[in-house]
Amino acid sequence: MIHFERFELDNGLKVLFHKDASTPMAVVNILYDVGARDESEEQTGFAHLFEHLMFGGSVNIPEFDTELQRAGGENNAFTSNDITNYYDVLPANNLDTALWLESDRMLSLAFTEKSLEVQRQVVVEEFKQRYLNQPYGDVWLLLRPLAYKKHPYKWATIGKELSHIENATMRDVRSFFQRFYCPSNAILCVAGNFELDFVKERIIYWFGSIVSEKKPQRILPVEPKQNEFRELIVDRNVPADAFYYAFKMSERKNENYYVADVLSDAIGREKSGRLYVKLKKELQLVSEITAYITGSLDEGLLIVTGKLNEGVDFEKFDSEFWKCMQEVKSTEMSEAELNRLKIKIRTARELQEQGLLNRAMNLCFFELLGNANDVNKEYSIYQAITPEKLKHVANEILQKENCSLLKIKSTSNA
Repeated sequence: MIHFERFELDNGLKVLFHKDASTPMAVVNILYDVGARDESEEQTGFAHLFEHLMFGGSVNIPEFDTELQRAGGENNAFTSNDITNYYDVLPANNLDTALWLESDRMLSLAFTEKSLEVQRQVVVEEFKQRYLNQPYGDVWLLLRPLAYKKHPYKWATIGKELSHIENATMRDVRSFFQRFYCPSNAILCVAGNFELDFVKERIIYWFGSIVSEKKPQRILPVEPKQNEFRELIVDRNVPADAFYYAFKMSERKNENYYVADVLSDAIGREKSGRLYVKLKKELQLVSEITAYITGSLDEGLLIVTGKLNEGVDFEKFDSEFWKCMQEVKSTEMSEAELNRLKIKIRTARELQEQGLLNRAMNLCFFELLGNANDVNKEYSIYQAITPEKLKHVANEILQKENCSLLKIKSTSNA
């Protein structure tokens, strides 16, 4: 159980406070309700670009990292298709430093041509190194537009193409910042050994005077129901043939999301999953195979991915793969096996919640979903899943016409 208090400032900033008297450290986590899905299709990669720009200095602070390091802290950030999250971890007696830093860059970044150019080059190099010049690096650049035809999930967080970042103007960047990086579009969590009144006073001091626009409305195109199997085959200089089966699944707020999560474990867990046992251990068709869900807020994907053993062709593997899928859909899992999966999920959650930072991030994320307290109800949803429900969702998701398949053929094996 994660205990917390909630309040909201007049400018719309939502604030969560989690008291932990057992640690001398503090966490300041701030989630902005903006991700790659909020970009224009002609200007992608902006949310990720801002992950970098937000460390480039603000009105009163030339170097963000330097000030935090002086206070004995560390920080980082990540961007997804749905959110952008920044966090600071530092000694609790230096809490004001983190609040000062976060409020100053929310107030206004130091928009300079130099800062933009520096961070632009960082992102361009990341695009090249991680997505273009690395084995299997362009998977999501290929798989997303195969699986999605209308929804902005059809491009990766890094963006559709390099030119979108290369051609970004100062005007474009300012406009994106003003729209999304404001108090009404953010959720802040402070975690540590403090009292609520103290936290309120410090947050009002640092954030209360920041003027905020209204929270931006999000009206995204709806992805049409997929009714046909899609396949893309590409040749790449990679060590082994690889496959990515992407099945559409429910959005994050749907209870079937949790069923799909258990299903991905049932079929893809290493050493015990159905696919591992049959396709790797018994038939020895693959060197590795796993399954996972993307965790998307809107309609997401259940991914089955792996690499073929040398000498195994795609046709033989594909035939056996769909036999496995049919078996999963036609047979009901035993209560004992399902309970083992639930125990593993609970253990993983309890381990994760031991970390103060993870608790702060989870509170922000669930507040974005609608109510931070739902983080404490999540396991009960998993507990309520039955073998019948698992079979039902498997039959909904694991249909061939609901699948987009990316095959990467190794030219080095040709």
